[in-house]
Amino acid sequence: MTAPLLTTTVGSFAKPEYLQRARNKFAAGKISGEELDRLTRQATKEVIELQAALGLDVFVHGEMERGDMVGYFGENVAGMRPGQLVRSYGNRYYHKPVIVDEVNWDQPITLDDWTYAQGLTDRPVKGMLTGPYTIVEWSFDEFYPSRRDAVLAMARVIHKEAAALARAGAKYIQIDEPAIHTRPDEDFDLGVESMEVVTRGIDAEFHTHICYGDIARIYPGMLRLPVKQIHLAFKNENFELLKLLERVPFDASKELGLGVLDVHTHKVESVAEVEKGIARALALVPPERVWIEPDCGLKTRTPDEVREKLKVMIAARDGVRRSRSTRGE
Repeated sequence: MTAPLLTTTVGSFAKPEYLQRARNKFAAGKISGEELDRLTRQATKEVIELQAALGLDVFVHGEMERGDMVGYFGENVAGMRPGQLVRSYGNRYYHKPVIVDEVNWDQPITLDDWTYAQGLTDRPVKGMLTGPYTIVEWSFDEFYPSRRDAVLAMARVIHKEAAALARAGAKYIQIDEPAIHTRPDEDFDLGVESMEVVTRGIDAEFHTHICYGDIARIYPGMLRLPVKQIHLAFKNENFELLKLLERVPFDASKELGLGVLDVHTHKVESVAEVEKGIARALALVPPERVWIEPDCGLKTRTPDEVREKLKVMIAARDGVRRSRSTRGE
């Protein structure tokens, strides 16, 4: 795929009401796991169909089976267990996992859901994994003697999961590391090292998603991450992060994931404002190295908002392509 300004999303989609109800009923012991799985697959199929109808280039499976990006791995990685509810942001809570023993990978965690989604489309579906630094940062560690030991152990687990996805045919694998800028002066190098462990020797194109936080403190250091694409939430800060790229040019060997939709507002962006943001980015990075995406996962929005926001994103991308073609660019 060589067309400029490819489109994708960051991972999660809004869960339909019937699935939210089913998850609540399952937690209360009112429906079976088989029934929940059936409805989860139904919702996943709808996510794939929506992306096809909108014309996205690289799909995601929507994470219909996940309640939280870290909590999900806390439920499925050997050596971890779910902990107490804690606030993540706003009025959203998750069961903060606890590392209680040596973490191990004994079987695929995400492969079945990826395989099902990929079987529904000819478009590539990204493998979606939470990174080791973020899993450890957003968990309690009651086993390892140091953060470094815990993060590198988790990196070996995520490496095995990524390898399983790649063997099954995943062309793109996204490693989400939204916590990697938590203490940049103390252990950002550990974040880089753990990503090296995750990606080493795997035949796939790796992307990473880093959202919000003090991005300026890890740029240009983040360019050391051994991934093809770095995705950032540009729209939430009105594309002011582009000033970092003005001061220190983006790595010419990497692709920029350009967040153009603010996922923390109900407001649907206009095509014109998204086109303007894309144009600002293209003054700094050529279009063949820019991907157009939302700022973050879409699970916080309603299904209708997701659809309308993505329609705008695709229309803006197409508008920029037409304008550039007219100018002979």
